[in-house]
This record gives sequence, C-alpha cells and structure tokens, in this order.
Amino acid sequence: MTSTPYPVALITGASSGIGKAIAFSFAKAGIHLALVSRSKERLEQLATQLTPTGITVKTYAMDLSVVSEVKDKIATIGAELEPLSILVNNAGMGYTADLLNTPCQDWQKVLDLNLTSVFQCIQGVLPGMRDRQHGTIVNISSIAGHQAFSGWGAYCVSKAALISLSKVLAVEERKHGIRVTTVCPGAVNTPIWDSDTVHVNFDRSTMLTPEVVANVVLQAVQLPQEFVIEELTVMPTAGVL
Repeated sequence: MTSTPYPVALITGASSGIGKAIAFSFAKAGIHLALVSRSKERLEQLATQLTPTGITVKTYAMDLSVVSEVKDKIATIGAELEPLSILVNNAGMGYTADLLNTPCQDWQKVLDLNLTSVFQCIQGVLPGMRDRQHGTIVNISSIAGHQAFSGWGAYCVSKAALISLSKVLAVEERKHGIRVTTVCPGAVNTPIWDSDTVHVNFDRSTMLTPEVVANVVLQAVQLPQEFVIEELTVMPTAGVL
C-alpha cells in the first residue's frame, strides 16, 4: 500500500502459524507491525526475529477469547499506532466433534474466538479508519465456511458466519474508504492440528504452508486503495482440504 506514509498492521494470532507467516511477509514489505497473541514469550521472540528488517514491531499479549475486553483493548492499541492501516483477524481455534456430542460451552468457546472476537476487533479499529477514510480489514476464514465437513460442525458454523460478517462489513464500510477481504484457505500445516480440541489424522505434507497464505494476504493489502479483492479461496492442489 502506498497511500499512507508508513502503513501499520495489527495481526491477531501472530505468534505462530499463518499469523507468524503474515508478520514476516508484511515486515519484508516494510509494513510496521502490532502483534497480538496470548503468549508474551513467543511474541517477544518473534519481535526479535523481525527487528533486523528495519520495521517497528510492538507486541501485545492478549486473550481474545475474553470477548468482553477485546474491543477496548484493540481500540487502545489502534490509538497508540495511528494511523493503523491494516487489521488482519487471524486468531482462531479448531474443534472437532459431531454436533450431537458438542457441549454448549464448547460451541460457545469456538464462536467466541472464531467470530465474536473478530467482531470486537473490528469495532475497535473502525472509528479510526472511518476518521481517516482509509483502511483494509482481512478476515482469515476457511474453506470450511463454504463446505460442510462431518465432525467439524462448530468450526464450520463459525467460519461461515465470519464470511457473512465480512460481506456485511464490506457493504457498510466501502463508503468510508475501508476495504474488506476474506481469505478462505484449505487445510494449512499449522499447530492447529496439534491442539487438544482437534482429533484428526491428516497427511500434513499435502497441506498449504502458512507462507502461501501469507503471500496471498500481502498481495491483497498491497492493491491500490481504489481496488479490493473481496474474497479469495486458496486450496492445495492435492485435494479438497
């Protein structure tokens, strides 16, 4: 992006996987960074790795699942980093269970992190972006938002709702100069597959790499301000996932 003198991006879920890859991709492109994740230690390690690129890196340890606190905390970060040009909503969780066997508290946990925290991050940055009549919001959804997968009910619903949220946001905000892009990757080889809420055994060698998704996100945000890619689906050539 060239329409602001020093673009600044806030990336959630930045300490590993896709978020970490996006941080490296943005840093190489000269985009200054605000990195949000739960792990202070991993964020600080990442910041040390990124410093040689010459950009400014600020880190914010935050649990986005505590949705009642997200909006105000993100708004505070946005005010510190003005002008905040880019928000990448990447933080999320995987979850596998048949719908019949999904406890309501687990269902809510998935929706809180994968959907409601995104909504609150958006509300935190929108006032500043509207004031400047400029900004790009990228929401990392999933092919599971378009396609049903047995045993992934709560996850599929959260990602489908995120796609819908993105579409409504795009319609509401384009008159304010704010662009919204949704990226829907197939399976990506990230630590999500090692989490205690995901119980599957896929061949990870055929999955997308985080770097592939990061490069797609970078291309989307670097488009001239008068253009937008509203939705991108990125799939591995080896199969449906």
